[in-house]
Amino acid sequence: MKANPGGKIPIDAIIGRAQIIEVIWDTLEQQSVIKTAERRIGKTTIATKMLGEPREGWAPIFQDLERYHTANDFAVSVYRHIDSFLSGKQRVARRAKELFKTLGGGEVSGVFKIPTLQPSAWKDILTCSIQDLSKDREDKDDRLLFLWDEMPYMLEHIRDREGEATALEVLDVLRGLRQEFDLRMVITGSIGIHHVLQTLSKKAAASVNDLYQIEIPPLTQNAAAELANKLIRGEALPCENPEEVAAIIAQETDGFAFYIHHVVKALKMKGCQVTEQSARDIVSEHLTDDNDPWELHYFRKRLVDYYPNDEKTTCLILDELSLRNEPMPPNDLMEYLKNVSVFDDRERLLELLKSLVQDHYLKREPSGNYRFRFSLIKRWWSLSRGLSS
Repeated sequence: MKANPGGKIPIDAIIGRAQIIEVIWDTLEQQSVIKTAERRIGKTTIATKMLGEPREGWAPIFQDLERYHTANDFAVSVYRHIDSFLSGKQRVARRAKELFKTLGGGEVSGVFKIPTLQPSAWKDILTCSIQDLSKDREDKDDRLLFLWDEMPYMLEHIRDREGEATALEVLDVLRGLRQEFDLRMVITGSIGIHHVLQTLSKKAAASVNDLYQIEIPPLTQNAAAELANKLIRGEALPCENPEEVAAIIAQETDGFAFYIHHVVKALKMKGCQVTEQSARDIVSEHLTDDNDPWELHYFRKRLVDYYPNDEKTTCLILDELSLRNEPMPPNDLMEYLKNVSVFDDRERLLELLKSLVQDHYLKREPSGNYRFRFSLIKRWWSLSRGLSS
């Protein structure tokens, strides 16, 4: 195994995800799924594993939806994937293709060309494509699964280009198709879908309330150490105690495979003896590297978009929690904000804390108190804000 930070990981090099993948497959027997997780934690890697090694009885199709900016673009992409999936016999006569013909499409040199579509055509295209799929699968032993990555980005694009009503309608139509045809989907994204829903309608959450939410955690300490150990050995790094160094890397990176790959890559580039201390030093160097190879400044920059009216307050909350060794109760946070700013709205604070949990900045303890979810991000936040002594 070679260090490959940010690159596509081969299926046989994906470590520590078997259990969560089994949970997803089990859940799909009953309902569709929304995967939530922090960026760079491995959501797409899990989809890759499910695509390459599907459970018996399932036929998954993967689509990255970030590239689609209109509802028609999305509907046509679904049509094309279904078209390539369906049996040759079913392709002969299909509702969706007949629909395209009525809209002006046709064969050109043996290739079916999609016509220029009216803005409202997407609903009929989606519905007819799913009807074709449902008819084709009646006598089949497997079920089609849509693995849809970056759906929140696509919804944002549609909202910005075609309006909030169209983005919400896409969600409503998909919900109706899931229920009518017992269709299964796994939806993921680099941004939480809850932020997009908040910009659409108070009723938008009802469009996804039939999906079961599964949070993707980092790798366990054992799995993270196994990954680091295999990378150390695969890169033939000079190391007298690879197991001990791997354990340190796993701990320092909070089990993020992306950061583990980065650490081993950096150790290889240094070309010196690898020790527990040199591994710690690599992490420290990257936390203060202004070139930001780990893309950590994303955790600060996205607050502008996520909390446009509360950016300063969220920064103050994170500032204070980054300096605390123990979880902090909401009342103490309220007093702190009143002392350092003009903020004085306890209900709004509770809403912000809930959102910061959903966005994986914070974790709420059983006591009701709050702390940073990831020690690595806590450490970076404090350093980047000039709060560390």
